[in-house]
Amino acid sequence: MASDQKIRVAIVGLGFGAEFIPIYKEHPNAEMYAICRRSAKHLNECGDKWDIKVRYTDFNELLADPNVDAVHINSPIPDHAPQSLAALRAGKHVACTVPMATTIDECRDLVLAQRQSGKVYMMMETVVYSREYLFVKELTDKGELGRIQFMRGSHQQEMAGWPGYWEGLPPMHYATHCVSPCLALVGQEAESVVCHGSGRIADNLIAKYGSPFAVETATFKIRNSDVVAEVTRSLFETARQYRESFDVYGSKVAFEWQQIEGEDPVLHYGEKPQRVKVPDYAHLLPEAIRRFTGSVTDEGHLSFIQGAGHGGSHPHLAHNWLMAILGERPALPDAATSANWTMVGICAHQSAMKGGARIDLPRF
Repeated sequence: MASDQKIRVAIVGLGFGAEFIPIYKEHPNAEMYAICRRSAKHLNECGDKWDIKVRYTDFNELLADPNVDAVHINSPIPDHAPQSLAALRAGKHVACTVPMATTIDECRDLVLAQRQSGKVYMMMETVVYSREYLFVKELTDKGELGRIQFMRGSHQQEMAGWPGYWEGLPPMHYATHCVSPCLALVGQEAESVVCHGSGRIADNLIAKYGSPFAVETATFKIRNSDVVAEVTRSLFETARQYRESFDVYGSKVAFEWQQIEGEDPVLHYGEKPQRVKVPDYAHLLPEAIRRFTGSVTDEGHLSFIQGAGHGGSHPHLAHNWLMAILGERPALPDAATSANWTMVGICAHQSAMKGGARIDLPRF
């Protein structure tokens, strides 16, 4: 059991990040100490609402505060790696929303910085703490699926109207939501990837990143395993209801995500399908934060609404990070694992731009 020690947490970015404020306020091992946002107006609105006294508009000033033990970063994607690196080098524990980084070099730098600092780094990947993942992991651990033969992930989302840095983003540069369950279930890292791009987005979207593809689909080989997984990503101009999903095919039982939001997933017992109600896993959490698997805040951030609440994952993420800081359990994913999950997408896009060439993932 965890001690009564409290970790002083600072949250950076208060759009999606605000979803975590009430969780840290209620967690028995956290003190919701500080918040940071560039806009003083929005910073103060949030601070007043949640009664948080310590507020920063400057990230570097936050890092200089000796009372901050741990920094939870929810800033725009281009800021993830630089801010995580700065926080580790300032001696802070780090949690960062996905993806870890946008380049191989950034991933390498972060793994090295974590090792040098001795602090905990955890990429806050929602899917591997969703109730669906926890359900399938339980079936896998009990041997009910039999031998895993194949896995598939799909994350399709329309990003029109989101902040400008999303416009034209290569689909696989935001792939961890569909990559992570495939790798976490077998407890191994990706070894190599082959990816093909399909379709074409508007010229004004292509201009930003030089990526023309509407859809990218990759297969990746898993190290120390005979299993290959497939993932599909789309971000613009591809008709599909929001879908953040994974399927697992075992020798005895297969799990398939529902086709339409609001339906139940399917377990295939041999050739006989059966709809299944996925249970909640709030019992794995401290009692004070169990209710947050059902709802978090009324902030209404689009990622939370469009992502169907991220499968009740937010309190699990916060709890695992805090327990890792206290030495109660390993971070999942830790820095090296976060890098591997992120680099599947980075290398997949490189493959697509090279016409489907096989790309080996670096190992640090």
